[in-house]
Amino acid sequence: MSDYNTVQDRNEELARKIHEEARRNPQSPYALKYVGIANGRDVVAADDLDELDRLLQEIEPDGRMCFCAWIDPNTHFGAENEIWGLN
Repeated sequence: MSDYNTVQDRNEELARKIHEEARRNPQSPYALKYVGIANGRDVVAADDLDELDRLLQEIEPDGRMCFCAWIDPNTHFGAENEIWGLN
């Protein structure tokens, strides 16, 4: 498996954990936020995609190593309208 695929798997796993945290605790700092994950470990949250993009680029300029998700505690993680990738 390439480094890219490994990082994307870690990014998605962490996003799922963050989503589950928000489902258990709607007061989570990630609830109803755009969350970006870089390199399977760095997490940023923002109210809009422009801010999220800026924050992610500060920690990882290669968008292929990043993962973005809208964290809504009232939905199931993985719906097509919840996940985006930055290029």
